[in-house]
Amino acid sequence: MSLLEVTHLRKTFDRSVVAVDDLSFHVQANEVVGLVGPNGAGKTTTMSMLAGLLQPDSGSIAIDGHPFDSCNGDHRAIIGMAPQDLAVYPDLTTAENLSFFCRMYGIRGARVGRRVAAVLELTGLAEHACRLVKTLSGGMKRRLNFGVALLHEPRLVILDEPTVGVDTQSRSHLLDAVRQLSRDGVGVVYASHYMEEVEEVCDRVGIMDHGRLLACDSLDQLMSCAPKELRLCIEPSSARLIELLRGRVDVQPSANADLVVKLLINGHDAHVRLNDQLWQVTEAIRACGAELRSVESEEHTLERLFLKLTGDRLRD
Repeated sequence: MSLLEVTHLRKTFDRSVVAVDDLSFHVQANEVVGLVGPNGAGKTTTMSMLAGLLQPDSGSIAIDGHPFDSCNGDHRAIIGMAPQDLAVYPDLTTAENLSFFCRMYGIRGARVGRRVAAVLELTGLAEHACRLVKTLSGGMKRRLNFGVALLHEPRLVILDEPTVGVDTQSRSHLLDAVRQLSRDGVGVVYASHYMEEVEEVCDRVGIMDHGRLLACDSLDQLMSCAPKELRLCIEPSSARLIELLRGRVDVQPSANADLVVKLLINGHDAHVRLNDQLWQVTEAIRACGAELRSVESEEHTLERLFLKLTGDRLRD
């Protein structure tokens, strides 16, 4: 049974703007699931519904197989959320913020001190416990924002762009903390625009656009399904060579009298088709007395797969 099960979630605004459309995915305990997508893809709306801050128009959210009720205190206690916008008080110290939120979570007595100390240690803020938050760097504030979500020891943590605008050291510390959460058996939903972060910490990745989930799988599986490219440079180019290859492979004459041939490697029979294409290219080269000058391979990264699925048009 999954820790979190999201089924056919849908949310519209102003009766016409579809923010989330038929979204389904799951999160296991000790698993980090990343959500990536362009601006307006529906990531933050999804996070808000998972945290009970927004009610879906349709669909369901279940935790441990039970329907999630945002009005149920026991259900809310299972979830910790670090929102994209900082949700800490600048005129309180780091420790005062943590103590305040402990009490908001219903933590009382000696446990307050223990949880504050534990979160200060986890976030690397122990040395800054007595500093006013408004005097902290941006990275420190982000780590505090993250730490607040962990005070009540939730089993599911929702992180919406947790490293926006932070320095390299703070980003590294936050990513280490996310890995530690996973090792401790916590399920994490991690929304980010930073593909390298998602590749680094996520067990599975969902790519969203226009409120829909276009793909969701492990990085290895996503990359194995993505097309790879082999580029062959042949010299000299000739009309006969182009004619022999046209319709069989992607032929691109270049400005310096050579010919670039692209071979796509994709699908379960990729190697069979690649061998066939290479045979056709080498036969054409031999027939025309040309020479194969170079071979380059180009594999998809998560970022390139993301652009392929969502397009490269700028989003507001």
